[in-house]
Amino acid sequence: MLKFFRNVALLEGVSYIVIMANMLFIKPTNMDLYKTLLYPVGMSHGVLFIAYVVLAFLLFKPLKWSLQTLFVVLVASLIPFGTFYIEKKYLKNA
Repeated sequence: MLKFFRNVALLEGVSYIVIMANMLFIKPTNMDLYKTLLYPVGMSHGVLFIAYVVLAFLLFKPLKWSLQTLFVVLVASLIPFGTFYIEKKYLKNA
């Protein structure tokens, strides 16, 4: 399950960056492409975000995380590039 969580964390971070790029770079220049990408990118990011949060709670006890560590892992999902930091700091050696 840890390997699955690492993959979800990586994909969630990438989807967050893609959705931000869609909003920042594509929307001002090409509204049709923006509207085409909005639903699939947004939906995949939403599913990955929910999976990330659920898996973080499921791995809380097996990985013996403190409540502070769990809080950091959950907050990282709200920050761009945050899940990459979590993968490197907390999941790589677990």
